[in-house]
Amino acid sequence: MACGKPTYSRCGKWRFGCEHNWKLLLLFFYLNHLVSGHIRYSIPEEMKKGSLIGNVAQDLGLDLKRLRSGRARIVTGESIQYTELKTDKGMLVVKERIDREQLCGDVTPCSFSFEVILENPMELHQITVEITDINDHSPTFKRDTVHFEISESANNGVRFPLNSADDPDVGINGLREYFLTENENFILKQNSNADGKKYAEMVLQKPLDRETNPNMSLKLIAVDGGSPQRSGTVNIDITVLDVNDNTPLFNQSVYKATVMENSPRDTYVTTVNASDADFGPNSIVTYYFSDLNSGINNLFTVDEKTGVILITGLIDYEKDKKHELRIEAKDQGGLTDSSKVIIEVTDVNDNAPTISVMSFTSPVSEDSPPGTTVGIMNVKDLDSGENGQIICRIEQNAPFKIKSNLRNYYTLVTDTVLDRETVSEYNITVVATDAGMPPLSTKRTFYLKVSDVNDNAPLFSESVYNAFILENNSPGVSLYTVRAKDPDENQNARVSYILEDTYIGGSPLSEYISLNSESGVLHAVRSFDHEQIKQLLFTVRAQDGGSPPLSSNVTVKVLIQDQNDNPPQVLYPVQTGGSLVAELVPRSADVGYLVTKVVAVDVDSGQNAWLSYKLQKATDRALFEVGLQNGEIRTIRQVTDKDAVKQRLTVIVEDNGQPSRSATVIVNVAVADSFPEVLSEFTDFTQDKEYNDNLTFYLVLALAVVSFLFITCLVVIISVKIYRWRQSRVMYHSNLPVIPYYPPRYSDTLGTGTLQHVYNYEVCRTTDSRKSDCKFGGVGSQNVLIMDPSSTGTMQRIQSEKSILDEPDSPLEVRNNSQRVYSVRYCFSEPK
Repeated sequence: MACGKPTYSRCGKWRFGCEHNWKLLLLFFYLNHLVSGHIRYSIPEEMKKGSLIGNVAQDLGLDLKRLRSGRARIVTGESIQYTELKTDKGMLVVKERIDREQLCGDVTPCSFSFEVILENPMELHQITVEITDINDHSPTFKRDTVHFEISESANNGVRFPLNSADDPDVGINGLREYFLTENENFILKQNSNADGKKYAEMVLQKPLDRETNPNMSLKLIAVDGGSPQRSGTVNIDITVLDVNDNTPLFNQSVYKATVMENSPRDTYVTTVNASDADFGPNSIVTYYFSDLNSGINNLFTVDEKTGVILITGLIDYEKDKKHELRIEAKDQGGLTDSSKVIIEVTDVNDNAPTISVMSFTSPVSEDSPPGTTVGIMNVKDLDSGENGQIICRIEQNAPFKIKSNLRNYYTLVTDTVLDRETVSEYNITVVATDAGMPPLSTKRTFYLKVSDVNDNAPLFSESVYNAFILENNSPGVSLYTVRAKDPDENQNARVSYILEDTYIGGSPLSEYISLNSESGVLHAVRSFDHEQIKQLLFTVRAQDGGSPPLSSNVTVKVLIQDQNDNPPQVLYPVQTGGSLVAELVPRSADVGYLVTKVVAVDVDSGQNAWLSYKLQKATDRALFEVGLQNGEIRTIRQVTDKDAVKQRLTVIVEDNGQPSRSATVIVNVAVADSFPEVLSEFTDFTQDKEYNDNLTFYLVLALAVVSFLFITCLVVIISVKIYRWRQSRVMYHSNLPVIPYYPPRYSDTLGTGTLQHVYNYEVCRTTDSRKSDCKFGGVGSQNVLIMDPSSTGTMQRIQSEKSILDEPDSPLEVRNNSQRVYSVRYCFSEPK
């Protein structure tokens, strides 16, 4: 802390410097009702509106009640208020965009100060906000290309000034250095002005040779020190000229002229003249303005051959009363001379008064007394003398008048009592007129409303809103916009939209729908699935901002429309990875014989769930057909002996969606009258040729393993039987309740044979079961022959079932619709 500089600590106590402690102490006793403090914040420029600067209440040691009761407010002398104090939270936030370059230019550090005033008792706290620079500007040149015409006789060490780059940023983000592309003739020298601004010069280090290289193209790159680094580039085009030993000379060192402001384009100003003692092309002189950064080219032009200076832009006396031009004369050899042109501007009455509203209050309560201040205006005229004298008045007949207390400041006040029931709003036109010839005037219209009370609730245009959305939507997509109107004004008419709490399927509505409280736009929080949720029904409440607030409700129904996002699922026949399922067709089958039926479903709705069946591929297309709607596979001709036993059909199932989705199923058909014929054919079909030589070995090994497992299972089952018998005796004598035990590895094939004329014998054995089962099934009409191709046709299990069993140890299943077979099934399983 600097000596003699008081600051305000967070606890609210004074700290004093070493030199003026007694003075501040005396001031404290005389002004004990006034408390002051000083805090300082530092923020980067270009922060978003509403961004937090600091907790003023916490840093000043004040509570929120004190801020509200003291009517805390910000007082600043600037026309733009960059910050805003949130008294309900004690937070200081950004109100307007802060551009450090616009606010301070090259001045560092950049800051602005303001005061926070509290009443009852009066407190004054000074707050300083320092704006730190960010690297938001790249170095820029005024021109994209710079042209140099250099004589080949130029000596080494000759310097050629280059245009400086401009970077509004400061500090490390400002212009740091220049780079020149590599070349043999020039090097770059960097220097700094007295103000610290860097500039570059191109120095000739190797003589130029026009006959070898008449033209050169270089690039000057300016970079700043920010992160990420920014740069700007200007092209340097160099034309090498022949020898020229005489410089053009102006006949005057200073030219003077006078013009009227607002002079039309091409108005003559003056003529400059320079002569060159050389002969021929080297004596031809051209004129041009040398100071390109001043914007002179936008106001004046010089004829490069005659030296006549004309007006090309708007001459404004109020902006510049005098213009000083640097003009150069250059011969064909690139030698130059310079002179100055001073142009005086004469003022005319060309500016109308400007009306700036410093303060305006709307609405005004209808019970406001006469003399109530409505607005404060600052009226100025940029002209001088009589052209700048102003008279203000109200144009129409209205219950208001204008009072002037300070120079250039006018107050708009009420002249009579206002009555909202008679007039609810006013358009007040203020006219400011100057005393010039002819006089110029400006009008400014103020729209003033008379405040109302909150006596109307928001109303929706409909009682129920219906919204539609396709399923599989993207989260965050807009569903619908609900609108409610409130005939009240201002805050009383400000409608906020609120979702009423409800649950859908056990989950809160907020997991499905979000609502923008200001715009009433409904958004989907998640992606919807029509197969899970068909519609959402909820209530939206519209509430105005009056005190007390009024509200109304509306019901919103969101209907989730189906998309074709699910392919058909084939239920029958079941496709297994380790077995072949074949439908048996006798060779005596007639035309239209039902082989099997492909059953599929689609979980989508409507036409997306309409399925059609087509035969995609077949061993013999002339033998089978598939019903388009029912999926029935039938013969379309008489089966003959020439037809192959093995028939492979590929059926494609398509839905009616756009685009359609499909699924394929492979149906194996065996054309035979007996099982041996089928077995031999399918056994050969599934043989792997590279194991033929070892077939006998694998058969013997498989038989030994099966025999061993069977004997082991018998021993284990007998042991379990004895163990369970002993356990039952113990339970019987102990009078404890008997709880049935179902082992986790219990294997039951569920011989549910619902078809007639087949006897099923099922024997189930497991090493982890306490009970072995033997089931005797009913009579059925279908026979399933299950063969293991690795055992050279040896029957492993025969089972009769109506449905298709999806078992990984069943490589082959053959269905017969005509024969009767007694089948025995053995099931073995090992515990994990």
